[in-house]
Amino acid sequence: MGNDRQWILRALVLAFVDICSIAISFFFALMIRFEFVYSHIPELYLDGYLKIVPIYIVISLVVFYFCRLYHSIWRFASINELIHIVIAYMIMIIVAVIIHCAYPITMPYAFWLIGLMLNFACTTAERFAYRLVRTGQKMLEQKGSADGDDRVMIIGAGNAGRMLIRELIMSSHLHTKACCIIDDNPAKIGRFIDGVPIVGNRNDIPEMVEKYDISKIIYAVPSTTGKDRKEILNICKDTDCDVSVVPGIYQMVDGRVSVSSLRPVSIEDLLGRDQVVVDNDGIHSFLQGKIVMVTGGGGSIGSELCRQIAREDPKLLIIFDIYENNAYDIQQELKRKYPYVHVETLIGSVRNTNRLHYIFQTYHPEIIYHAAAHKHVPLMEESPNEAIKNNVLGTLKLSRMAAQYNVKKFVLISTDKAVNPTNIMGASKRLCEMIIQMMNRQTNTDFVAVRFGNVLGSNGSVIPLFKKQIEDGGPVTVTDKRIIRYFMTIPEAVALVLQAGLYAKGGEIFVLDMGEPVKIDDMARNLIRLSGLEPDVDIQIVYTGLRPGEKLYEEMLMSEEGLKETPNKLIHVGEPIEMNDELFEKQLVELEKACTSESKDIKKIVASVVKTYKPDLDD
Repeated sequence: MGNDRQWILRALVLAFVDICSIAISFFFALMIRFEFVYSHIPELYLDGYLKIVPIYIVISLVVFYFCRLYHSIWRFASINELIHIVIAYMIMIIVAVIIHCAYPITMPYAFWLIGLMLNFACTTAERFAYRLVRTGQKMLEQKGSADGDDRVMIIGAGNAGRMLIRELIMSSHLHTKACCIIDDNPAKIGRFIDGVPIVGNRNDIPEMVEKYDISKIIYAVPSTTGKDRKEILNICKDTDCDVSVVPGIYQMVDGRVSVSSLRPVSIEDLLGRDQVVVDNDGIHSFLQGKIVMVTGGGGSIGSELCRQIAREDPKLLIIFDIYENNAYDIQQELKRKYPYVHVETLIGSVRNTNRLHYIFQTYHPEIIYHAAAHKHVPLMEESPNEAIKNNVLGTLKLSRMAAQYNVKKFVLISTDKAVNPTNIMGASKRLCEMIIQMMNRQTNTDFVAVRFGNVLGSNGSVIPLFKKQIEDGGPVTVTDKRIIRYFMTIPEAVALVLQAGLYAKGGEIFVLDMGEPVKIDDMARNLIRLSGLEPDVDIQIVYTGLRPGEKLYEEMLMSEEGLKETPNKLIHVGEPIEMNDELFEKQLVELEKACTSESKDIKKIVASVVKTYKPDLDD
């Protein structure tokens, strides 16, 4: 309410100024027409002025209002506001012609021509005056600014960079000075934006930081590709300056770049990934009005699946998880964000056949995303029977239930660790993939698997561990200096899972393009630097050696699977592997007997089924 009153007050003041400028402009037009001798102006024209100008003022105020000349924030005035003024005066020219032709008193042509020109100049000057005054004031302040003020380098001479520089100049509460701009376009080097020089390309960043005594760098190229973004931010990161980034334009609702929208550089910015693009309309049509079940719905992947599914307006979203705290958290979040979505939060295990029967009989899910699993590699190496019970037998029971109750589509969340596995967790997920392919051949339900690598920030992943170690003062523990992993953010991975579910026809193993592999050692060092500390100086890095079942390099695809393209370049599909289903079913029976009896030979038994699994049996 207070904001509305302020707007009305500002609009009234501006309207009053417009009234004065119109009256003065057209009076001066008469004076110019008669060589600034008032006595030379005929009474007829003075009378016409007094009768025509009030009519013109009323029409002008109406036109200005509908052309939004009273709505803009004029301290941000730019080309868009100037366009609005031009449109308003194009209308007013037509109005002037109509008044000139229709009114009994015919005013001189110079009255209209000069009056409109003067009035246009006044209207423009009124609206840009505040910005001009603030710009001059800020420049004077910066010339006399204290040494403690932030000296800023802007990366990017595009629209985002220009808007950011203007805000830095206009802001009355920021103690900053934009000193120089970096841009890779050689045609821009040597030019200026609002008085700030464009001094070089990305390779010149360290030199210019020193030359201009820069303390803060702002990366203002929201549309750049992932590879370029990574390279430039890595250069910035090594300068010891405070580095901030402007978020992508798609993240800024009104498209305006402001200082308040800046955020610190995150590890995601340094991955070098392009923005994931999916078929949002197709996914919406696929999920809207459906009964969707997410197992492990409280976990890292499961909860993000629930968020993105809820956005697509399903008929019912079933969150199924054995851990009630996580399930409760995502339930409450969805209630706040999507109160119109019908959500059922159910506690239970995919290993409990009776519980599954009850859920399927009661709710009749049409689409299942199966994310429930034990996934921690070292822990599963110590408890291999639990990995088989939960991951393999849980998937088997759930998939049989899905087929029995005519579920339309079943999507298994798999992992790159299922490829030539060296640990029981990876081998268990490979068995899950085999179950999915077998069930697809034997039933009418479309069973598919989606395989991807590590996701940033998931429970048990290295990023939260590294952050905790940094907070505790170190050391940061890395298993091996050579170890590499593929990474993707959780929202990206889930968006591609939903896209793969849309593509699925049954039996496929979809493989997500995880981009370039990342050295874990580099990631640890980058996180330390992003925390404002120096690796091996402020925070030590300790190499602990590979853990049981851990690989130096992860693979995304088994060689015998082949690889086919999909309409989305980040999703590939592997052909189903030929299997003897009858033999595999017998092997599953043996696996169940072995793990439920806590067999010490479970790894050896699994290796006899998954031929590519090479366990370390000396442990």
